[in-house]
Amino acid sequence: MINIRKLEAELWESADLLRQGSKLTSSQYCMPVLALLFLRYAYSRYKMVEAEILQGRPMRGGRVLPVEPSDFTAKSALFLPREAQFDYLVNLPDNIVSAGLKSKDGNDINSLGEAVNNAMQLVEDQSEQLTGVLPKTYTSFSDDILRELLRIFNNKTIDDVGGDVIGRIYEYFLSKFAKAVASDDGVFFTPKSLVKMLVNVLEPKQGVMLDPACGSGGMFVQTGDFVNQAGLNANTSMTFFGQEKVEYNAQLCLMNMAVHGLNGRIVSGDAANSFYHDAHNLEGKCDFVMANPPFNVDKVKAESAFTAGRLPFGLPGVNAKTKEIGNANYLWISYFYAYLNEHGRAGFVMASSATDSANKERDIREKLVRTGDVDVMVSVGNNFFYTLSLPCSLWFFDRNKNADIRDKVLFIDARNYYTVVDRTLNEWTEWQLRNLQAIVHLYRGEKEKYQQLIIDYDKAIKEAVAAVEEQGQPFSELIDRDTRGHFWGIMGWTKNSEEYSLLELNDRIIGQIKQTRTCVKVAEGNIEKRKVKAMRLAGESFCNVLAGIVAIINERLWLVSKFGEDGQYQDILGLCKIATIQEIEEKNYSLTPGAYVGVPEQEDDGVDFHERMNEIHAELAKLNKEANVLMGEIQKAWEELK
Repeated sequence: MINIRKLEAELWESADLLRQGSKLTSSQYCMPVLALLFLRYAYSRYKMVEAEILQGRPMRGGRVLPVEPSDFTAKSALFLPREAQFDYLVNLPDNIVSAGLKSKDGNDINSLGEAVNNAMQLVEDQSEQLTGVLPKTYTSFSDDILRELLRIFNNKTIDDVGGDVIGRIYEYFLSKFAKAVASDDGVFFTPKSLVKMLVNVLEPKQGVMLDPACGSGGMFVQTGDFVNQAGLNANTSMTFFGQEKVEYNAQLCLMNMAVHGLNGRIVSGDAANSFYHDAHNLEGKCDFVMANPPFNVDKVKAESAFTAGRLPFGLPGVNAKTKEIGNANYLWISYFYAYLNEHGRAGFVMASSATDSANKERDIREKLVRTGDVDVMVSVGNNFFYTLSLPCSLWFFDRNKNADIRDKVLFIDARNYYTVVDRTLNEWTEWQLRNLQAIVHLYRGEKEKYQQLIIDYDKAIKEAVAAVEEQGQPFSELIDRDTRGHFWGIMGWTKNSEEYSLLELNDRIIGQIKQTRTCVKVAEGNIEKRKVKAMRLAGESFCNVLAGIVAIINERLWLVSKFGEDGQYQDILGLCKIATIQEIEEKNYSLTPGAYVGVPEQEDDGVDFHERMNEIHAELAKLNKEANVLMGEIQKAWEELK
């Protein structure tokens, strides 16, 4: 079984090592590297479609008719001239001049960088969507670095797992660059778990979708995945529109969409400034709107914004002296609502402060709430962005809500529900995302979707447990015979796991993790030193597999502890509450989830607070006394040195 995560990490590490060995910054390196990944994807797709075309292809003069660009157009695929195919570039000789190559314009090609530039131009000639998008700056790379990059992305494992996995690798690189390109504040990338939460709640299947601040196109990609997983074709079911003022980001977006096989109409530059332009003329025409707009933008020209329209609730606060809008958050909120048709849904990321801001913004929020179209509000904790630690909120509108929830809003406070990735980054796992989505399903009365999730949980746990022995085999083969016998002896829970409750199974797997690590320590003294590192890595890998099962079990237990096996919605203190418009009015039209869900009661840990505080103060006094003695000794030693 191929480990995609491992492949992503290895490719990134190799590519980033090259960057460190060059004179290029992350921002200079980002676009060319992502374009090479795109070219690798395009070649993989090309070979797959070519094989389909050649099946049963007619012959003439005893030879199969060659493929033509029109054959690929008929299959919605990109035709690649020979000079733009990845294997052609990989196999070019070290001495490019000796090959006597010519560019599409008839000029001599004297370096590998010029050959790659030519390939990018040839690709653009085949796609109107990509015209002017792909970088042609590869002569800034040394031929040695460029050749090594091509070799890295020519990894045969990519072919083994299928060309579409390059889309995932592209997203992984994009997220890593978002952290590395700190000078750009990572504005071009919205973390996947936030995007997936938006898509999961909106559940797009078909229609017109707009992202008026589309960055690198994550909203389109996740929507495409959602539609395709529903058994539909994203390009025929959805029509994607985007606006992105920063042209660099728009280029990333178009490549990202192309890597995922999506078509879209993206406008960039000044004409894509959403404050002053509805570039696609989509007011009142969208089935879905999704976005992560820049927060707290100031100095927006009020008159120009008013003239541009899409303000069903009026302008937010305007500085009478400068005639500027001091905070554009409510411009964005108004736009998202204005773009929706009579049954449209919107989901977007917004600064937490916008949920209860005052003055004119409060008035706009009142009008918005009174439409009955505010659907779900979610508070998100710190560290969900790659370059920003502040919390945010997710807003959802639905202009076609069920009658029984027409005058209600679901509030979810998810600030304490997440998985820690590292010291500076949190995320929602796939199961956590589905749990949050399940709360929305119950609010909407879609109990059957909740029950399907429980079925999916049980199936996933059963399959994961069934695969444990197979996954433990590599580790077993690296330890000594005696330890191996002990290792397999403690694996008995896998044979009769269905006899245990989930809590019992959870405890046994946690015990297995501890026992596996014990086996590692015991085996270290019984095997050859050269094998110890491999054995440790295999043991830790197996423990990670077990920890993954524990994580699934714990998420299932978390969900069922709140809503039962069958799925019965109830307000959960500190997590979720369905509030009426009247209740929202009583709280001055605040849309802050914490104002409604409350704070969960703290569990009694059996520690007397006052007694513990006295202990802490006594301990602190002792430490201060010891510190004073130490300082005296240091001072004495210093005096003796004078």
